[in-house]
Amino acid sequence: MQALFAHSLKPFETVEAAEADLVKTVKNCYPLFVWLFSILPEVVYYRSNKLEDLKGKHFPTEEDLNPNTKFVDNKVIAQIENNVTLKKLIPQFRINWSEDTDFIVKLFHAIEETDEYKKYMTTREGTYDEDKKLVLSIIQNIFLEDDHMRWFFGEKDANWLDDYDEALTMLYMNISDFKENKGDDCKILTLFKNDREEERFCRRLFTKTLEHSAEYEQMIEAKLQNYELDRVIGMDMLLMKMAICELTEFPDIPVKVTLNEYIDLSKYYSSEKSKLFINGILDKIIVDLRDQGKLNKSGRGLYQN
Repeated sequence: MQALFAHSLKPFETVEAAEADLVKTVKNCYPLFVWLFSILPEVVYYRSNKLEDLKGKHFPTEEDLNPNTKFVDNKVIAQIENNVTLKKLIPQFRINWSEDTDFIVKLFHAIEETDEYKKYMTTREGTYDEDKKLVLSIIQNIFLEDDHMRWFFGEKDANWLDDYDEALTMLYMNISDFKENKGDDCKILTLFKNDREEERFCRRLFTKTLEHSAEYEQMIEAKLQNYELDRVIGMDMLLMKMAICELTEFPDIPVKVTLNEYIDLSKYYSSEKSKLFINGILDKIIVDLRDQGKLNKSGRGLYQN
């Protein structure tokens, strides 16, 4: 969607160049995902060293000598640090936090100010589920909401500002699937479930939407009742074109899945009323495609919407 929108703003860009940029952008999201994955072990490393330093004070308190180590002993963060796959990915993407210690320190202080952390630290020992709950709350309340986090990664790579939410969603989903009995072998998401198939899907959706853009626009215009084409929000038009492309060019994607996907996208990237508008237009187009035998679907249940 973003690549198609960007291409619409570059009238002299070739489809081939735009497609190459698309693939590059998609692949660029994965290093960010790995960077995000590597943060919490660094935070624990900082906190562990700090606790050791406090023991060496001239007049240490009882808390200094016998600190609550529940956070530094978090089992899920330990799984991240020792994960077999991540140990290969981190050097592959040249991830190094040695020059970003100030960021790690600020991040820990932000974490310790959250209600979730304070509640977590009221006991000295916890369960695996408690440890995971804290990690997921940090992703939701700090990684997602803290503008400094976005700024930090945007400084590392300007393209990551657009990729940040997607990479964070991948991180959250991944850690949600961690299991205690998997130890260091918890699965880490690959960029694609199937590299060749999903990259082919990505390219095909992009090129076919461009190739049939005028045709799709006519189909949409025919369903606009008392509404002029030039009044349709550009993003709504783009999302509907992509949806029509999926409906007609991808036999294995159920109609309902396509419809829900683009309505959901409209909630994030278009106007408040877009979801109803897009749903109404696509419903009418689906009826026409079915009547004309152009709803290219194979398999039982794929026609239902």
